[in-house]
Amino acid sequence: MNKSTKILYYTPRILCVIAILFISLFALDAFETGSTIWEQITAFLIHLIPSFILTILLIIAWKKELLGGILFLIISLVFSPIIFKMNYNMNHSFWMSMGIIFLITIPFAVVGILFIMSHFRKRQNIEK
Repeated sequence: MNKSTKILYYTPRILCVIAILFISLFALDAFETGSTIWEQITAFLIHLIPSFILTILLIIAWKKELLGGILFLIISLVFSPIIFKMNYNMNHSFWMSMGIIFLITIPFAVVGILFIMSHFRKRQNIEK
């Protein structure tokens, strides 16, 4: 495996782990005063469901890059308008809502594209 193939292989994986950790930070808002510890732990686990799903997608993409890349692109494209609408209804700012989209869903679109590129690069190297 040459250097550019290695970079293309590891970049989507590392970027995805970082993006999942970033998404997981939002679960920390479950720990608020006024709730019992069990209510807080339950809320925390519920808030981590998207991170668990994204981790499962990462495991799939790690084994089958093309399928994983397509799934990450689909997730990104489906959730971008939903997240935009939800945030726009809360803050009534187009640009703030777009910023949130760039922070939350665009990294997973980039990960999907990189997994697909890695799949085709690996396939191209096998044919040579």
